[in-house]
Amino acid sequence: MVPHLITALTGPINELEQRILDATPVIERWFRLEWMEHTPPLYCSVDIRNAGFKLAPVDTNLYPDGWHNLSPEMLPLAVQAAQAAIEKICPEARNLLIVPENGKPSSFYLASLARLREIFRMAGLNVRFGSIDPALKRAAALPLPDGDKLTLEPAQRLRYRVGLKNFDPCTILLNNDLAAGAPGILEELHEQYLLPPLQAGWSVRRKSRHFQCYEEVSKRFGKLLGIDPWLINPMYATCGEIDIHEPSGGECLRTNVDALLGKLRRKYKEYGINEKPFVVVKADHGTRGMGIMTVRDVKDLAQLGRKLPPGKDATQVPRGEVIIQEGVLTNERIHDAVAEPVVYMIDRYVVGGFYRVHAERGTDENLNAPGERFVPLAFAGGAQLPRPGARGEASAPNRFYMCGVIGRLAMVAASYELEA
Repeated sequence: MVPHLITALTGPINELEQRILDATPVIERWFRLEWMEHTPPLYCSVDIRNAGFKLAPVDTNLYPDGWHNLSPEMLPLAVQAAQAAIEKICPEARNLLIVPENGKPSSFYLASLARLREIFRMAGLNVRFGSIDPALKRAAALPLPDGDKLTLEPAQRLRYRVGLKNFDPCTILLNNDLAAGAPGILEELHEQYLLPPLQAGWSVRRKSRHFQCYEEVSKRFGKLLGIDPWLINPMYATCGEIDIHEPSGGECLRTNVDALLGKLRRKYKEYGINEKPFVVVKADHGTRGMGIMTVRDVKDLAQLGRKLPPGKDATQVPRGEVIIQEGVLTNERIHDAVAEPVVYMIDRYVVGGFYRVHAERGTDENLNAPGERFVPLAFAGGAQLPRPGARGEASAPNRFYMCGVIGRLAMVAASYELEA
């Protein structure tokens, strides 16, 4: 289930939200049956956009950081979910090795790692951090914002196992997206659980594949609820490997952008939406919101070569694999700043979330950018609980339930993706 949390949106609920609230028992049973057949990723976070007329995921991260942005009130839920996950994977587990990102960690990332350590330690595991960064030759004690310390140690390989000196873990938890490829030290670990698996790394994974799986999930879910799947699913298109500076690459991009904008105009007309549709062009792999461009008209693509910033690991989006994704507006605000909810899950459970807020961005722009800040979602009082069947503003329903449903749909899609 989903924690009942206060969200930024107030006012009457729309038809989509009412349909989801009314179908709560059906929805929860559907998820229960899905998890009987499919294994959820150990953890993930999902960026969601709520346009009012549409509620959809725009990104799913299988190596989530930002755990320190969750409200401390959420910790018991996270610990329970971690315990449930461990019981399924390795009930007798004693030691957990967390593999962090390479490079010099920021204070924010260290705070996130410390929160992860706290969650799994309270779930009954000894937790240490083993770095696979070749630059780390010896243990380093790094200061945390709260004055505590976090020790990074170089991971060691011994036949079919990875561990640390005097520390042999049953399970290895990756918090490193492996964008540069899977290092040899993590390959062929026949005696340990590696979560998420290597094929979840960005050197293998593609956003287009994830949204292909999500489209399949949303169609089945839409049929269950009797709604148009488009209301919860962002349309997308791909060009494969392209170079925007080559005539064929530019033409492929223009053709796909034009076709997708045409589909969106027809959908907006069908639903009487008086907004201008837009698409987002971004790298088909990688994370951190880098190298993203909003396109409202095919003519905007003339700017593409010089407007796109470099992505993570200095990969340029104009040359390589791109995904063209339907842009979803956000109508959520925190103190007049544009906001979007981010939902965090461990195993099959929603364990909290926060708002990503950006004061200098518009409702149709990417908020995952320098200048963003985070506002934890707090627990709601009794008056805020969802009341299926209640109508209008008086019911003050909990909109986070809807976000939790969309987040879990993205998690089901991720389980399909990893199985494939």
